[in-house]
Amino acid sequence: MASSSTRSRAAAPKAQTSPPRHIGTLLVGCLAVCVAQTGLVLPAAINGVIQRSLGTTGAELTWVSDAFMVPAAVLALTFGVLGDLYGRKKLLVYGAAIAAVGYLVSCTAHSPGRLITGQALSGIGAAALFPASLAVITAHTTTPSARAKGLASWTTALSLGAFIAPLLSGAVVEHASFRWAFAAVGVLALLTTVAAWFLASESSAPEGRALDWPGQISIALALLGLLYGIVQGPTDGWGSAPVAGAFVGAAVLLAVFVRIEARSAAPMLRLELFRIPAFAASAVAAVVGMFGFLGGAYDLSIRLGVIQHQSPLRAAVPFLVIQGMTPFVWPLLVRLLHRAGPGPMLVGGFVALAVAQLWLRAVPVDVHDLVPLLGPLVLNGLGFGLVVAALTAAAVNAVPQHLTGMAAATTSLVRDLGQTLGPAIVGAVALSLAAGEFGRNLGGVGLSPPEHGTVNAVLAAGGPIAVHTADLGPLSAKIAPLSERALAHGYGSGLLLTATACLAAAAVSAVFIGFRRPADASGH
Repeated sequence: MASSSTRSRAAAPKAQTSPPRHIGTLLVGCLAVCVAQTGLVLPAAINGVIQRSLGTTGAELTWVSDAFMVPAAVLALTFGVLGDLYGRKKLLVYGAAIAAVGYLVSCTAHSPGRLITGQALSGIGAAALFPASLAVITAHTTTPSARAKGLASWTTALSLGAFIAPLLSGAVVEHASFRWAFAAVGVLALLTTVAAWFLASESSAPEGRALDWPGQISIALALLGLLYGIVQGPTDGWGSAPVAGAFVGAAVLLAVFVRIEARSAAPMLRLELFRIPAFAASAVAAVVGMFGFLGGAYDLSIRLGVIQHQSPLRAAVPFLVIQGMTPFVWPLLVRLLHRAGPGPMLVGGFVALAVAQLWLRAVPVDVHDLVPLLGPLVLNGLGFGLVVAALTAAAVNAVPQHLTGMAAATTSLVRDLGQTLGPAIVGAVALSLAAGEFGRNLGGVGLSPPEHGTVNAVLAAGGPIAVHTADLGPLSAKIAPLSERALAHGYGSGLLLTATACLAAAAVSAVFIGFRRPADASGH
């Protein structure tokens, strides 16, 4: 899954560095983004093991992923400014150290709350690593050829992190506790801390940069309130005071954020960019489309790990197929970007994602073999590669040259927002529908009153996922098929939602970004 690839546009370093030092900086930047992306993707293949080991509810399982993604999405722009002001090397060292502390907390977790806390700390570290890793490389690649090689290396390292995460987590958890998967990434984070301290060169670009704390705090709290309402709605009730208060608070804080950014001398988000139709369309496509992609990936992880109880290593293979497509087709994507432009790539990519998710939904949930899934998995990977390659280009092409840096950073922000909302909304919709389906069909199983009481107690405490994974003794034989059908219904509906989102993103791209060739877009 791609993250913030162009958040920071760095100036040249204050002083030239020797070739060995330059190589060390490049290696550290690549290692840092690889570690950050590995942490982002890590839980996908082992969601089922985490749920069974800690007895998490559906909402808690959603927070395990989103606790990492929220800070990675909302803090990266501010960390990018901090790196420009005070030094990118420092940001790499501190970011990797914070991530390592988070993984230490996660690998000692024996409760959902502790694991979620560890994930949040790791996400804060990743929020620093994503922009600093790119900025430290671009600052020390001062020629066009060196810059191209540096960016290609950074992108490859990011893709490598997304590729090895499910392989690492699946292989480790196949033979040991899921906690050792977090410990392994924690060791990599520690190595990154040491490598950054000794190998990376310092750079900064403080001119014209300033922190926007009011904007940062208001958007962070708004997003947290929105996610809390979405995730907790199925458990606490959509009309409950905490959930309703969270939605109202999110709306108020979002309005405050817009007012702050409109008046700020150094806004983190320039609102006037959204007056450009093509840029606004690319932002909408990024939010909606990335919601569709990552929501679909989360849906797949629940299908494999929670509903089907597949082993961690087998559950990792589909994600290896999806993430492994982008590096193989990257040269083709570059040629398409130059010859066709971002519009056709976005439309084709989003349509491919929608078809892949509808295809996956059509595969019965009791099919455990990989072969029937290969078609939708490959199509999913191809669609994701097309979209990731084109999103930033579409935004940058729509704005004047002097605003391209802000346009790229804004696109990264809204893209990560969409990815953060994916698991939250899909989980909320799927669990609500699954609980209703399970409750409607429970009466036809022929349970005694005490058995009904036992099942309803588990359902009230943890939802349909808890019922499906709980050891109910002789009752399990009666309940397991019912809970499986209910979860398949809920998460199948989740795939309908994500496919619809991808089609909506394709429509927005077609209408507002269009099919002009790159030369046409530049006016030639």
